[in-house]
Amino acid sequence: MSTQPIALIIDDEEDLLSLMSITLRRMGVESIKAGTVGEAKEKLDSRPFDLCLTDLRLPDGSGMDVVRHIQAHHSSVPVAVITAFGDPKTAVEALKLGAFDYIAKPIEVEQLKAIIDSSIRLGSQEAPTRTSRALLGESEAMEQIRALIAKVARNQAPVHIHGETGTGKELIARLIHDSGPRAADPFIAVNCGAIPRELMESEFFGHKKGSFTGAHADKKGLFQAANGGTLFLDEIAELPLDLQVKLLRTIQEKTVRPVGEVMEKPVDVRLISATHKDLQEMIAKGQFREDLYYRVNVIPIQAPSLRERPMDIPVLAVHFVKLISEKIGIPPPKVSAQALKILATHRFPGNVRELENLLERTLALLDGDTIGAEDIDLPQLGSAPSRSSEQAATSVADMDTPIDEHLVNIERKLIRDALDKTDGNITRAAELLGTSFRSLRYKISKLGIK
Repeated sequence: MSTQPIALIIDDEEDLLSLMSITLRRMGVESIKAGTVGEAKEKLDSRPFDLCLTDLRLPDGSGMDVVRHIQAHHSSVPVAVITAFGDPKTAVEALKLGAFDYIAKPIEVEQLKAIIDSSIRLGSQEAPTRTSRALLGESEAMEQIRALIAKVARNQAPVHIHGETGTGKELIARLIHDSGPRAADPFIAVNCGAIPRELMESEFFGHKKGSFTGAHADKKGLFQAANGGTLFLDEIAELPLDLQVKLLRTIQEKTVRPVGEVMEKPVDVRLISATHKDLQEMIAKGQFREDLYYRVNVIPIQAPSLRERPMDIPVLAVHFVKLISEKIGIPPPKVSAQALKILATHRFPGNVRELENLLERTLALLDGDTIGAEDIDLPQLGSAPSRSSEQAATSVADMDTPIDEHLVNIERKLIRDALDKTDGNITRAAELLGTSFRSLRYKISKLGIK
C-alpha cells in the first residue's frame, strides 16, 4: 500500500494538469485530477487528500467554491489557488477564505514546487511545533491571541501585527513561525526604521557584484535569506514610498530582482509585518500605499497593551524575576504581595518591555532575598490606575511562601474578591479581571473556590 502523499489537482486545462502532475510525481506525490467544481467536491468527499491545488476559473464555478467546501468539510487539507497574473485582489480574497497560499499564471515550476513542499509539510503537521517561547497570561486577550496564532500558523497569508511599543509583536511573529510548517527554516527579523535609506533596496533584495560603489561581491537580500521561512518586517510604516512599490511587487509576484541584476529570482517567504503606527491614517496622508496595506494586512492581529490585561502582570513579573535571576546567576528572590500590588496598579506605557526593564533594574539593586514594595521604583506619571488594575491588585496579605504557591494564593484572592464584588456572578467577575467566562470558570474549579 502506497504511503505517498496524495494531491487533488483541479483545472479544466489538460496541459496545466499534466505539468502539475509531473511536478508532483517528481516530488513523490501522487495526484488525482478533477476538471470542475462538482467533480472536485465529489472526490474530496470520497477519500482523504494531503493537499489540493485548484484553478480559480472552472467551467461550473470558481476555485473559491472549492476553498469554501474544504474549509467547511475538510479543514485539515491545505488548499492553494491558481490565480490570473496580476490579480492581487483575488489572491487576498482566497487567503482570507482560508487558502494557505496562491500561485499566479503563468506557473513557474520552482514556485509550484515551493507551494507543494509547503503544503506537504503543513498537511503532515499533526501538532504545533514545540517551542521554548510562550505568551504568558490568562486574560481573555491573551487567550484570543494564542488561538489566532494556532489558526494562522496553518496558512501562508501575510499577517500584520499592530500594537503599542513593547507589547511583544516580534514574539507573536516568532510563535506563528514556530507553530507552522516553516519552523525548521529561517526566521529573519528586521526593523525597517533601522536601515539607512540608501541601503534599503540592497538590504531587502540583494545586489550583484559591481552594481554600485562598494558592491565587492554578490549579496543576498533579506527575502533570499528568509527563503523557505518567514520574514518579519517590524515598523513597516517606516518604509519610504518608492521601496513600498518594490515590496508590493515582490509580495505579488513572489520574485526579487537584486540591484544590478537583469533577471528576477523566485522566493518563497511567509511575510509578517508590524507597526505601532496607524497605517490607515498614513494612507489618508499619502504616506503609505493603500494597495500595499491590503497585501500585508490580510490577517490582522492586535497586540494588547499591558494595561488592558492587568491580571497578567503578577504572572509576568514572577516569570521575569526567574528569567533575569538565571541570566545574572543568582537564586530568584521572592516577590512580596505588596510589590505585586504596586506593579499591577501601574499603567506601564512601555508595556511588557517596560516591566522587564524595571525588574532587571530592581534585581541589580536588590539587597536581600525578597522584592518588597520599597524596591519597586516606578516613574510618577500622575495618572490614576484603571478600575481593572485596581481589581487586579485588590489587597492581598504578604506571605512568606514559595513564589509559585505565593502566586496561586494571590490569584485565589483576586478571584474571590471579584466574586464578592459581583455577588458570585462569574460573567461580571470575569469582566472585572479582564478574562473570559470560560477561563475564570476553569480557574474557580482548579483552585477549589466555592
